Amino acid sequence: MPATVVVGAQWGDEGKGKVIDILASRADVVVRSQGGNNAGHTVESGGEVYKLHLIPSGILYPETLCLIGCGTVIDPKVLLEEIDGLRARGVTCENLRIDPRAQLIMPWHITLDAMKERSLGSGKIGTTGRGIGPCYMEKAERTGLRMGDLSRPDVLEKKLRSAGEAKNEMITRLYGQPPFDLDAVLEEYTEYGRRLAPMIADVSVLAWKAVQAKQDVLFEGAQGTLLDLDVGTYPYVTSSHPIAGGVCTGTGIGPTCIEKVIGVAKAYTTRVGEGPFPTELDGEMGDLLRDRGHEFGTTTGRPRRVGWFDAVILRHAVRVNGLTGLAVNKLDTLSGLGTLRVCTAYRRSDGALLEDFPASLEELAECEPVYEDLPGFEGDLSACRSAGELPAAAKAYIERIEALCGAPIVMVGVGPARSQSLER
Repeated sequence: MPATVVVGAQWGDEGKGKVIDILASRADVVVRSQGGNNAGHTVESGGEVYKLHLIPSGILYPETLCLIGCGTVIDPKVLLEEIDGLRARGVTCENLRIDPRAQLIMPWHITLDAMKERSLGSGKIGTTGRGIGPCYMEKAERTGLRMGDLSRPDVLEKKLRSAGEAKNEMITRLYGQPPFDLDAVLEEYTEYGRRLAPMIADVSVLAWKAVQAKQDVLFEGAQGTLLDLDVGTYPYVTSSHPIAGGVCTGTGIGPTCIEKVIGVAKAYTTRVGEGPFPTELDGEMGDLLRDRGHEFGTTTGRPRRVGWFDAVILRHAVRVNGLTGLAVNKLDTLSGLGTLRVCTAYRRSDGALLEDFPASLEELAECEPVYEDLPGFEGDLSACRSAGELPAAAKAYIERIEALCGAPIVMVGVGPARSQSLER
């Protein structure tokens, strides 16, 4: 397996964890390059279910080097809880390394996240409230703390007090909340540093050396294309770049290191949070699809919004990521629903037909989906173990959305187990 990127092709929650786990079993190195514990991958292995939020999915393979890159934001408390939880289940984390450039989430980031969302009222973005956005804001201000600071007590204290004093003033004056005890925060983060220091290493160098040595390197994405800060449904997006290009800046390697880019999508569409959703289903069909697909967030537990498959979104994902292939999950969820609808284009309020995803939220909000109806299929697809075993109508559905999206579908998911991912 060459250097491969796996990204979400919709609004996240596409089932990347399973695809990543399959590819991670063949990889020498697995790299996480952006986001924080606002993301989550659910992986089933050996009859066990693991919910991972910061740690790369390759952690289940003790011989696989797992790297957390400089483009991530890390809550050290959450990271250590995840490490301790894995170790308690017999998973070693000795193969984990964290870039010293990765930004630290501080307690005030979480408070500011909650206060900002509350102040927006009905215009809220729908963040996870884990301090991700404020941490990236501080990074852009060039005043944030980084993982490497944890291993240098003098630097940690200086930066922590400087940043903490500024944020305390904002928290007390703007939001009327009590200030943080910076002595207590310093003591807490000093202990985090003691435990995490042995894992800190230059991920850019490690990833580069692995690529140069022709090792199999997997770059795992978090969230999805439409949550990208630049090419997503702004402002209802995350604060980082979950597209393929974000792997380069978030790891510290060049684009010529990457040979394959696999996008992961569902056979329908879901999203968590606010913002326009052209193919969203309300009522009985929406409830049925949500319940059958178990559409509740890995990280938040929030019920996901659901809708028919949107080929306009997927064409956008193919273009901005340079996808070389698609993995389509949860085809089995559609079995028995009757006629299936696929959005092929949008009709704007002025009558214009759009085949490309709109650049502005306002234009997207004016769009109605243009549907093509496809025959449904029956039966328990979860028992299929090869693409050839799928019902004829299910094969036709996959072939049609493949043609509409403009990228080959290389894998079809009919259940959560590895054996239920059918490679084409």
